Amino acid sequence: MADSPSLRIGIDLGGTKTEAIAIDRRDGRELARLRVPTEQGRYDGTLTTIAGLVNGLESRLGATGTVGIGIPGAISPASGLVKNANSTWLIGRPLDRDLERVLKRPVRIANDADCFALSEATDGAGAGAAIVFGVILGTGVGGGLVANGRLLAGPNAIAGEWGHNPLPWPTDDERPGPPCYCGRSGCIETFLSGPGLARDHGGTIGAAEIAAAAKGGDAAAEAALVRYERRLARALASVINILDPHVVVLGGGLSGMERLYRTVPALWGDYVFSDRVDTRLSPPRHGDSSGVRGAAWLWPA
Repeated sequence: MADSPSLRIGIDLGGTKTEAIAIDRRDGRELARLRVPTEQGRYDGTLTTIAGLVNGLESRLGATGTVGIGIPGAISPASGLVKNANSTWLIGRPLDRDLERVLKRPVRIANDADCFALSEATDGAGAGAAIVFGVILGTGVGGGLVANGRLLAGPNAIAGEWGHNPLPWPTDDERPGPPCYCGRSGCIETFLSGPGLARDHGGTIGAAEIAAAAKGGDAAAEAALVRYERRLARALASVINILDPHVVVLGGGLSGMERLYRTVPALWGDYVFSDRVDTRLSPPRHGDSSGVRGAAWLWPA
């Protein structure tokens, strides 16, 4: 293998699957991809899985790479340990240091929503835009912020965590809001996540089924989506008022609802503190691959 890295390797450590990608260091062209089930609840198994993916890609391509990893959490600047992770077996562990020991090289770790935002800002739907806010609408609600091509983290490693702010401009029937796992009630995540949409509809079917039913003319499903769109417009308007991004890119399972890109920009103008809103709302160019590509882009050229 070459002495100097010629690849960028990205790892997306998900709750059910762990995916790895190798891209060309110069132009971002995908060279190889691997995917394996995530070992639930086993920290040592996580280390072994990631090492196996990295070694597998490098053996296949005959080259070495830098390694970036997206996780459902963050490394705490205060303790150096993983915090806020849905994959709870990572919490309190020095994941970056343990992986550096196993892989015998430096690694970079970021929140998976941050990786999504970086991917779409680098060569995706937000390419060329100065400020890009990447949104995850899935099992949870997260976000990441990229300014002038640089991922912003902040001193608490929580930049972009809009999902745990309260839903803005709530109506009477939205107070105090559903309880959130963070210990509060009425968080944006409790309304805009997939489970939040399902709960609002009645809890009998999931978000994808609600969207399909609305398209088929079901009145209850349509009403649930209208409420969802209004809430998403308000929540994003509060982000626009603070960050004034050029592009907001939606990711996660709910980002596939095409109607959001028409309805939400038509609604958020009522809440944005401006005479006109030029922020663009876009679907992801790289789809489900954005997270793993963004992990690879954590290393600069």
